[in-house]
Amino acid sequence: MKCLLLVDIQNGFCSGGNLAVPEGEAVVAVANRLIAEGGYDLIVASQDWHPADHGSFASQHPGKAPFELGSLGGKPQMMWPDHCVQGTGDAEFHPDLNTAAFDYVQRKGMNVAVDSYSAFRDNDHAALTGLADFLKEHQVNRLDIVGLATDYCVKFSALDAKEMLPGVTVRVIEDACRGITPDGVKQALDEMTKAGIHVVSSDELLAAA
Repeated sequence: MKCLLLVDIQNGFCSGGNLAVPEGEAVVAVANRLIAEGGYDLIVASQDWHPADHGSFASQHPGKAPFELGSLGGKPQMMWPDHCVQGTGDAEFHPDLNTAAFDYVQRKGMNVAVDSYSAFRDNDHAALTGLADFLKEHQVNRLDIVGLATDYCVKFSALDAKEMLPGVTVRVIEDACRGITPDGVKQALDEMTKAGIHVVSSDELLAAA
């Protein structure tokens, strides 16, 4: 059972969004090609879905500016611009993404007291989203991951998938992801590779599909 997981391909992380990832929208065409040609049995997407007063927002911490380090729940927390607020255009999937192909959407980041980079659980690992159980129920044995951003939500989703789905082959499709900083991307790819996650290109994946 082959599954494609599209991580947070939302307006907020693309050009013009509140937390735009450089070239974020470039992943859309690759993701659509994978959906059409990858031979997947299941297409799943995660969606950042924050309340307006989410604790990771710099606006909720007087004196803090976006991209400064602060704290949330007693732990270090990057302070983000307000982004992907529930019900806003910023939180919607990119309009060119083939959302009609989605079998399941996993929303995350709804607890004001903790951030949620991973599609599988909150950052404090106390609360699960339910995505792992969904994939187990569908007997997924190969999970390919694409989306935004490589050095945050893609990385943490991939690492959690590797840990929480024993026996499942986890692959990250590098050219279908974009990251916030070059150094962060390199570090994320190294970390994922060391964890046993395969980093591949869409061309080699589709050639073998």
